[in-house]
Amino acid sequence: MKRLAATVLSILFLALPALFGAVAQAQEQPRLRVDLDQLNPRVVTSTSTSLAVTGRVTNIGDRRISKLGVRLQLGTRLQTEQQIGDVLAGGKFKDLSATDFVDLGPDTLEPGQSAGLNLTVPLGQTAKLQFPRPGVYPLLVNVNGTPDFGGPERLAAVSLLMPVLGVPGKAPATRPPSAPSTSLLWPIANSTVHVVSSPLGGPLTLADERLSGELSPGGRLDSLVAAARAAEADTKVSSSLCLAIDPDLVATVDGMTRGYQVATGGGPVPGKGVDAAKNWLGQLKALVAGRCVVTLPFADADLTALTKVRAGDATDTALLTSAIGGASTIKNLLGIQPQDGVLWPGGALDSQTVEAIGKAGVKTLLTDSGKLQSDAPLSGGVSIEGTNLRAQPIDALTASALNGSGTTQNGLGAIAFRAGLGGQAAGQERSRLLIAPPRHWDLTGAELTTFLERMGDFYAAGLVKATPLPDLLGESPSGTASVNYEPKDLTAATSGDVTARMSQLDNETLGLSSAMTMDTTKRVNPADVIAPVRLALIRAASTSWSGADAGVVTGNARGDLEAIRSQVTVERPKQTIALASGASPLPVFITNSLPVTVKARIALKNNVGLRPTGDVQELTIVANGAANQLMPVEALRAGRFSVDVALTTPDGTRLGSDARFELTSTEYGAITIIITLTAAGALLLLSSRRIYRRIKDSRAHRAEETTPRVTEDAQV
Repeated sequence: MKRLAATVLSILFLALPALFGAVAQAQEQPRLRVDLDQLNPRVVTSTSTSLAVTGRVTNIGDRRISKLGVRLQLGTRLQTEQQIGDVLAGGKFKDLSATDFVDLGPDTLEPGQSAGLNLTVPLGQTAKLQFPRPGVYPLLVNVNGTPDFGGPERLAAVSLLMPVLGVPGKAPATRPPSAPSTSLLWPIANSTVHVVSSPLGGPLTLADERLSGELSPGGRLDSLVAAARAAEADTKVSSSLCLAIDPDLVATVDGMTRGYQVATGGGPVPGKGVDAAKNWLGQLKALVAGRCVVTLPFADADLTALTKVRAGDATDTALLTSAIGGASTIKNLLGIQPQDGVLWPGGALDSQTVEAIGKAGVKTLLTDSGKLQSDAPLSGGVSIEGTNLRAQPIDALTASALNGSGTTQNGLGAIAFRAGLGGQAAGQERSRLLIAPPRHWDLTGAELTTFLERMGDFYAAGLVKATPLPDLLGESPSGTASVNYEPKDLTAATSGDVTARMSQLDNETLGLSSAMTMDTTKRVNPADVIAPVRLALIRAASTSWSGADAGVVTGNARGDLEAIRSQVTVERPKQTIALASGASPLPVFITNSLPVTVKARIALKNNVGLRPTGDVQELTIVANGAANQLMPVEALRAGRFSVDVALTTPDGTRLGSDARFELTSTEYGAITIIITLTAAGALLLLSSRRIYRRIKDSRAHRAEETTPRVTEDAQV
């Protein structure tokens, strides 16, 4: 019995860890998802009487869940950036107070099913949710339940930052002694690259209709513009708001207003968003009138990647200059001059790129404060060491809070913290505050409007001071700093495979461009013909491509380049060409459908039976014209054979596609015959010489055999 008991205990001892391990592993799998729709109020004041939370809870696991309940848990007042960061990351915190659990409603929730979350709790001196004093507090929406084959547990939770300007039921609190001067960037940018091609004089082609949906009422871009227009009623919010606009987006929408097409597997089809584009562009023009505007890089391009495209020529920054020169596009299409020399770049910037940006005319960079290294706290604009550039730091804490779940609420909490509600810990508050949401912000119109309304409340309460961005930029730098991007930032940027393909395409584009000149009748600048490829290369460096395959990223640029050079090509003969003699010229007909004059050269490929004679001539084909060239060739053999005729620019860049010529020849060329006869004569001479030497050697041998031999005895 003792041995049996020991065996059983051993089995249990070995099995229990495996069992608990399986349970722990199962618990790591999420079972519920909480989507919050409303939190009211967003900011607690002395007059607040209740706190309401609404949303939905969805069973995303594989088990039925019963006994669902929800409650609110309040943590202690946050006093450091680290504590704020922990809450944003979903970390645990110590409860200060909590409400009772309230049933969600349904008895059970099957996999895939959802239930409404509707919780309202009282606030005040006798309530269970107590805010001891003004500050920023962590608030947890905690959902518990019992999954099949398990016990009660927390299955989902959402952490939020709750600003408290005044304790409910008590007298209003005094404001911090000095409110930070605050400006807010409002990004209006593409969520991804939409343009497939936009050739000179040709139709704009988009990858799909996603942009049309974003421009339509209720879409992402429509909501951004509508919320900003609604905020015009609050002069403080309106004055502090500066619109950050992507020139590529404005140019694309402008193109859509004139009609566009959408690429499909069966070929392009007419686009359906012309009216939406016209309406949105009109709304944007009304919004920017008289407002602060700054530019984003074209297509939100990774500027460091663009500097690597022509790494061998540090003085040539044409792509970079085009990417940051979008102010003229915004002025031409929207009628507003953006802030001179001000740029809000995305992606990581290395020192070489920062230097190139300064040389390209940028004066001020709006950049993440976490990427600036300085010996003193960043209280405002700084000079970038070794350059003539000024950096205006974007507060990294509020940027992080606005980028994630609960974005607007957490953003409000981070702003309140920076304004002094986090206490007086050294370095926590800011005297200058530049706030920037994610560049591709995707929130509902209601959420965007709520955020701006609460910012208005902050201004009205004196928590922050509404300040136009030009006022911040007009202040003298408060110190110096260096750009401090870490290796991991650069690793996450555009890959080397992408920049290598971009470099190859750029070299081919340069070769093609060098062969073009303006035609006196068409008056089209060659740069305008090549521009679609240049813009496609910049779009290939867009930060929205993160992680995409290099071939996909550069595919549009390759397509635009091929579309241009395919318009200068050799026409394939419709019938076999009979060479009248061995040295007959080969007739080559070249067409140029481009509106510029092109210089070209003819080359033969796979020409086993034919070879050119004389020097290769440089041809000039006028715009929308043609040229007929008689190419001197020589047949190397008689009979029927084929040869490929190719066209290149003078520097060897390929033009068009090769044309196969079918040829027949009944004679050899004169040079071939001469060479053949000369070779035959040489062969005959060598053969005759060899025969002569053999005869001579044979006669000498016979003479030796017939001569009498004198022996030694005979001599004696």
